[in-house]
Amino acid sequence: MKKIVSLLLSASIIMILGSSCSEEGQRCQYPTTNKVDQVDEYFGVEVADPYRWLEDDNSDETAEWVKAQNAVTHDYLTKIPYRQKIIDRLTEIWNYPRYRTPEKKGEYLYYRKNDGLQNQDVLFVIKGEDEEAEVLLDPNTFSEDGTVALSSWNLSRDGKYLGYLVARAGSDWQEIYVLDLETRTVLDDHIKWVKFSGISWKGDGFFYSSYDPPAEGEELSNVNENHKVYYHKIGTPQEEDLLIYDNPEYPRRNYYVGTTEDERFLVMYEVESTSGNALYFKDLSKKRSEFIKLADGFEYDYDVIGNVDNKLLIKTNEGAPKGMIYLVNTHRLKKDRVTIIPEKEEVLESVSILGGRLITEYMVDATSKAYINTLEGKMIAELELPGIGSFGGLSGKADDRYAYYNFTSFTFPSTVFKLDIHSNKSEVFFASEIDFDADLYETKQIFYASKDGTQVPMFIIHKKGLELNGNNPTLLYGYGGFNISLTPYFSTSNLVLLENGGVFALANIRGGGEYGEEWHEAGTLMKKQNVFDDFIAAGEFLIEQGYTNKDKLAIMGGSNGGLLVGACMTQRPDLFRVAFPQVGVLDMLRYHKFTIGWAWATDYGTSEDDSAMFNYLLGYSPIHNVKSGVDYPSTMIFTADHDDRVVPAHSFKFAATLQEKHTGPNPLLIRIESKAGHGAGTPISKIIEGVADQWSFMFYNMDVEPVY
Repeated sequence: MKKIVSLLLSASIIMILGSSCSEEGQRCQYPTTNKVDQVDEYFGVEVADPYRWLEDDNSDETAEWVKAQNAVTHDYLTKIPYRQKIIDRLTEIWNYPRYRTPEKKGEYLYYRKNDGLQNQDVLFVIKGEDEEAEVLLDPNTFSEDGTVALSSWNLSRDGKYLGYLVARAGSDWQEIYVLDLETRTVLDDHIKWVKFSGISWKGDGFFYSSYDPPAEGEELSNVNENHKVYYHKIGTPQEEDLLIYDNPEYPRRNYYVGTTEDERFLVMYEVESTSGNALYFKDLSKKRSEFIKLADGFEYDYDVIGNVDNKLLIKTNEGAPKGMIYLVNTHRLKKDRVTIIPEKEEVLESVSILGGRLITEYMVDATSKAYINTLEGKMIAELELPGIGSFGGLSGKADDRYAYYNFTSFTFPSTVFKLDIHSNKSEVFFASEIDFDADLYETKQIFYASKDGTQVPMFIIHKKGLELNGNNPTLLYGYGGFNISLTPYFSTSNLVLLENGGVFALANIRGGGEYGEEWHEAGTLMKKQNVFDDFIAAGEFLIEQGYTNKDKLAIMGGSNGGLLVGACMTQRPDLFRVAFPQVGVLDMLRYHKFTIGWAWATDYGTSEDDSAMFNYLLGYSPIHNVKSGVDYPSTMIFTADHDDRVVPAHSFKFAATLQEKHTGPNPLLIRIESKAGHGAGTPISKIIEGVADQWSFMFYNMDVEPVY
């Protein structure tokens, strides 16, 4: 097992504050990062961790290191001659109205909109569909710098209250507030230390999940344990909230709750990782009712779609890796469940009860199909979608004739549609107003062979008429984990690449959910190398087919995708010119020791499981596989000071290791955003700056002169 052998940290950390990246072709002068004599032992194997001190996000030494690293990065980026032109172009193309799917409550519609360059989306309300919209909540007024975000909201059943969650500086920690919709005043109700929770109304109060307050100074790095479910009654202080459920016997389990549309049932999901859950329900129509377990954890996923009277409709992958739907009678639990829609060849993504129908969304080769079904599961019709792309955000009530959804693809900006469920007719409700000519671009979906022969799909987007001369700047993007599927989406930031004759490629590698649970499992635990092999093979395919060459190929991914990039650039540094590991999981021996990292063990395993798992993780952990004397790709690591999902220590230690061991001229920089987190709620101003730095860095290191 693991033991700490020694920890020596000198009182002074020497920095080269004047360090910089000088003339092209010359190695950057990086800040000197002090090393400590930290050695851990795992199953008899000693592993050095010389930059352990960078895990302390509160120390003055870490703060000085961050300042010095950002100074080098800023100095490098500001010397790129066309960086400001890219900022100007991004500012121009980002400045168009964007809408999210509305929610209907009585006569009113509630929706979020961004005029273009607002840091945060604004919540509007409109009576009917033809009246003038009114601002209900403007998060841009929550802070001067736009770093306080409205993360989610939920209306009470009677339409009297709006409960909403606020996140500050990108942290996963959230606070709940309540708006009285009649008086338009924010009430005194204020709930703190909420994380991984929604707001689920019942009468004049709501259910939520939270943790105990963390110790001062440990808010962004301490292990998240002892998740609890509470009920808050409007008009009372948080201290009086009723504890609904906790389980101190298993501190590393989380509990998510939701009420059915009629508020009859409270549904609770018990999880100990990112996949698989136990399922409980409580009948709120009965006083002092207890939770009843419907399904054991944690091998399969169970999701309650809603209820039909006393029956619960449930989506699951138990016995159906691609998903199925069944009905259970809460009055006769011992009776066999009734299958409503059995497993199909397509992957079942979502189900909704709307307009007396079941709307089912399926995924076929990473694109959406949707169907209208009876409540008994008989298919009535396929939903008429605008084309090949991604369907989502379905919103409506069980007895409404109309619903709303959004649709997007790589060349189809996100658009909100209104659906007449009975006639299966959709019409544009909120149109995108971006000045973009989709006819200039094309999207291909190809299938390529991975190392073991597995056929992997990949989307390739570029200008029509692109010459396959092997010299086009190309960005390859991937994720490959946690059953998350990458489907077509419109990216304003990618327009910069496409306008400059570049290629954007998205590989649907194993570890995701594109082909169901089996595809996911093929990229987990001691099969994780499949994920990296798939991504490397995607890069090789793009080169072999003449899209690009190794000097014009960049790779990018965030979070688990940051691990993907870190592993691939250390395994095949010769294949890529530029690498962007963003908010990545990069220390695979210690990831589970911070915040919610322990929940990722079902995908990764941990270094403490057994010697075989430890050795497997050590074999690909990016930090531990940086070798001296290797010429690594030009790299810009992205992280943020308030990322409490994947703590920035991963990126700090990876940057320090690369800068220590790399000997070539390629820049190895780290960009540390302030007052930002894992990505959610980042202000538009910060997004534009970050994207501009990304393209500037990529073009500059590929010797590409943009057209601006």
